[in-house]
Amino acid sequence: MILFISDLHLSLEKPEIPRRFLNFLENRAAGAEALYILGDLFDAWIGDDDPTPPNGKIRRQLKQLTDSGTKVYLQPGNRDFLLGERFCRDTGVTLLGDYQVIDLYGIPTLLTHGDLLCTDDLPYQAFRAKSHTPEWMRSVLSKPLLLRLLAARWYRLRSFWHKRKKSQEIMDVNQQTVIRVMQEHACKRLIHGHTHRPAVHEFRIAGDAARRFVLAAWSKEAGQVLCWTPQEYRIETI
Repeated sequence: MILFISDLHLSLEKPEIPRRFLNFLENRAAGAEALYILGDLFDAWIGDDDPTPPNGKIRRQLKQLTDSGTKVYLQPGNRDFLLGERFCRDTGVTLLGDYQVIDLYGIPTLLTHGDLLCTDDLPYQAFRAKSHTPEWMRSVLSKPLLLRLLAARWYRLRSFWHKRKKSQEIMDVNQQTVIRVMQEHACKRLIHGHTHRPAVHEFRIAGDAARRFVLAAWSKEAGQVLCWTPQEYRIETI
């Protein structure tokens, strides 16, 4: 079985979600062939040297899972794109690029966090392009830890108010971008998160049937996991 999750936004301020995730890693994910985390595992990641809880417990439980034989892949999202090599060494997790094609039981399947598909949100795309340059990331990571922690709090607050000003349509994916990206990667199946709008969308690409699976964000009340076996897929509530 292969499991897919995204958008847990783990943080000290929302202790219910880290507790649920730690339990998930210890129980539900144990024995799985692979776990794919498609971005925004953390609400903010300001460097692999950040000891703020629950980072330590998350690292240890991920390492226990990977040591047991379950492969864990993490695709950084818009909140945790500064995850780096030290995190990978500590956890045994493999970081993926912005787009990753996997063989999901015989079907090429495209994985992405989802923010790159929201091409109508021009200000965000401009910020993303700037913030993902090596120069920008080196500059941020060179700052003292306390300054980075304060900057992360400010960024989360600014992001909250900016989202309130944007229409829901602008923050959702652009369907033409979805089709173009799927064609570029020769896939008829796409799995992503980011939009917090869980659904299974069916459409056509050049006359062929295609599907887009949108993963749910985890909340204080529950989380969701997309579970795939050779025979079927199902969505489980955690």
